Amino acid sequence: MSDTTKKRRIRAQASAYDPLIMRFILDAPMQADRPVMFEAPGDNKAPLARALFGINGVERIHVSGEAITVTRRAKSDWQALKAPIAAAVRQVLESTDEPLGAAPAAPSAGRDDTALLAAVTELLDRQANPAIASHGGHVSAERVENGSVYLRMSGGCQGCAASSATLRRGIETLLRSAFPEIRDIVDVTDHAGGANPYYADSPGPSPALVRPVPASALYLEAGQLMVDPDYLAPKLRLDPEQLRAGLRSGEIVSRTEHGLGADGGKMRVTVRSASRAWAAEFQPDGSAFEVPPPGALSQAADVNRRLRDRVRRYLETLPAEDVPITYGQLARGLWMFAPGSIRKVTAALEATMREDAEAGRPFIAALVVSRGSLSQPGEGFFELARSLGRGPDTGQSDADFYRQELNRLTEHRA
Repeated sequence: MSDTTKKRRIRAQASAYDPLIMRFILDAPMQADRPVMFEAPGDNKAPLARALFGINGVERIHVSGEAITVTRRAKSDWQALKAPIAAAVRQVLESTDEPLGAAPAAPSAGRDDTALLAAVTELLDRQANPAIASHGGHVSAERVENGSVYLRMSGGCQGCAASSATLRRGIETLLRSAFPEIRDIVDVTDHAGGANPYYADSPGPSPALVRPVPASALYLEAGQLMVDPDYLAPKLRLDPEQLRAGLRSGEIVSRTEHGLGADGGKMRVTVRSASRAWAAEFQPDGSAFEVPPPGALSQAADVNRRLRDRVRRYLETLPAEDVPITYGQLARGLWMFAPGSIRKVTAALEATMREDAEAGRPFIAALVVSRGSLSQPGEGFFELARSLGRGPDTGQSDADFYRQELNRLTEHRA
């Protein structure tokens, strides 16, 4: 090992708001400060991705500047992961000058729309779509007009509630880093019957700035805007635990948007509960100000509550001989056939579990199981049950706990 490797320092910094995230901070930016996101083991052309995904428990990697942000799987442990990750990073940096893979061709300020379309298409196919394909989706550049890139999502991305986050977090970062001449990035997917450019809810200039937000309360982490729950909760007249629970259940929704045109470089985050809303605009220099919340934000929290209630009513009326049912059967029984339906009913089932735990009832979500020989709910059911203090108990297997809960539910329904 060379002296350079021995002197290389890597500092691990846990996220204050997400226990699954940890930043590994280097002494200097990696590979000419080129940001990149790796979201699946298939992103193995980059030496860093190949090395880190080879460590059991690593789920996602984001590199920006000197920070490597790693997301672990829920059942993994940072105490077991930190040392192997740091060692793998050191080994990769020692062995190659291109830990993130071959750098894209230097952008040309004189690139015309035809050349820019070809370059964007090549970059999407080489770096973005291999990861997106693992989720059943695809993103293509449909056209470029006067420096504006029009993207279309297909497969699992179309109609998916997470698709706009995918575009912002991964693809926009990738494209703007490689091609600074891009003016706007517009999603033209028919998610809900029309084009969907960022900041579409408020055409024209951004709202007037109102009140400064402390730097410790709103900041960027791994390309995402993070809001301190202790700061935000009072704005919505909640306590921090109520805020966290509402975000997990979907009864409180948030959305982050990137500015276009004169607002380029700015980001706006909006958080909405059933009764109140809060919004802030994050400036390119890192400062932030509270702004009036956009009036056209979808009432997604109300939609999620209605789905939770529909799920409960449907399960309560199922004959005893027809249960348990699978997640897919539940979605079809509710006439939900669009991509992402399983994810939505799973979130609604988790919301019923929180209600049942608070009321001291058995989990009605126990009536829904995964396909396969085990005939029991997915891992998320047991993880949430533990977090709610309902089991499985120490030394009790998931299967034994599930049979116990199913028996309680049968007695409750009798």
